[in-house]
Amino acid sequence: MLVRPQVFPRTATLIGHRGLGKGAVQGHVENTVGSFLAALSAGIDWVEVDVRRTQDDELFVAHDAAFADGCNLAEMTGGQASRYGALRMHELLEALPPAAGVVFDVKSSIEDAGRPAASTTAALLARAGKHSIRHRPVVALSFDPAALRHMREQLPSMPLGLLTWLRFPVGHAVAAAAHLDVQLLAVHAGSLWPNAATAPADVPSLQRVVTRVHESNRQLMVWCPTKDQSPSLVAAGVDALVLDDIPRQLRALRTASEQ
Repeated sequence: MLVRPQVFPRTATLIGHRGLGKGAVQGHVENTVGSFLAALSAGIDWVEVDVRRTQDDELFVAHDAAFADGCNLAEMTGGQASRYGALRMHELLEALPPAAGVVFDVKSSIEDAGRPAASTTAALLARAGKHSIRHRPVVALSFDPAALRHMREQLPSMPLGLLTWLRFPVGHAVAAAAHLDVQLLAVHAGSLWPNAATAPADVPSLQRVVTRVHESNRQLMVWCPTKDQSPSLVAAGVDALVLDDIPRQLRALRTASEQ
């Protein structure tokens, strides 16, 4: 398998989850221009962006499939989604500094199952990337392995990563990423320590996970660690952290580095 260049140039690149953090942080609501710019102003270089599509193939920055009233984003037009206050992806990219890195979390929808591969959310993002994101640092992630294939077919140069959900067995994730055409594995912090869903004997040590990922020529991203977990992840050599509450996390990491 082709070994592709690394995405993150240094250990523990810090990434703002949905901007400054999930929900609202310091008055900035997630997945808004203000939240993304505040995250960059706080001193980090990358942000994580949720990507969904509308019925008429516009890409929006939105985590949930539906709005509070139950209306589904994938079943409405871009104009309708905009009236709900959703942020168009191209508007966000225009607002971000050119040097800002972007991690795209591609949200495949159930509606994608009825579409040709070239018309899925992932394929639409890849085609948009040929024009609007080719000059900035980017990587696209998905829980959906088919979405990764669709993006690779549409834009072979786009860096990709396999995303796994909360308490997903980390051994399975490491093995899968090693044999997929991706540059990185992105696991939830909940997969790295014993938990209710996984027997303790089935959770390899953090250092073993990092070593195996690096030996497979992949990088390891961890998303949503607590402020108490983040310093140990940095010390173990994790390549990137997707963080909530960026100001609080930065303070915790600075304190840990001074001890």
